[in-house]
Amino acid sequence: MTPGTAADPWQLTTAPGSSTYTMYREGDELVCQVGATTLKYRARAIDDLHAWLLEQGDWVPLGASDEKKPAPEGSVEGWGRSADNPVGGWYGLRSGYRGRFGMYLPPLLEHLGLAELTHEKRNNQMRALPSD
Repeated sequence: MTPGTAADPWQLTTAPGSSTYTMYREGDELVCQVGATTLKYRARAIDDLHAWLLEQGDWVPLGASDEKKPAPEGSVEGWGRSADNPVGGWYGLRSGYRGRFGMYLPPLLEHLGLAELTHEKRNNQMRALPSD
């Protein structure tokens, strides 16, 4: 089986270690299953987020927040919904569940060897690792 597919999803844990979830790629989407909740993000978020982190050149706060709450400026969450990112807005695809980009995408990048994360109870950060 190929990792990151519906048959063999990535098994991930949030940066603070408080929740486990699965994620897999389905066409142009990343499907994130957190308990009974399904979130979907643009699959290009992996490469786009990594490129943005490389540009930042240092640690960036995750800033995870729900869709209806403002995202901290300069955070991964803020970038994931900014009109200035490569898709011109939200990477989240499911209305009402477009937020939490800063919660669920960073552990995937860490798992794929593209970034490193801090693993504190709160205020976690990430930075890019160079790709091969």
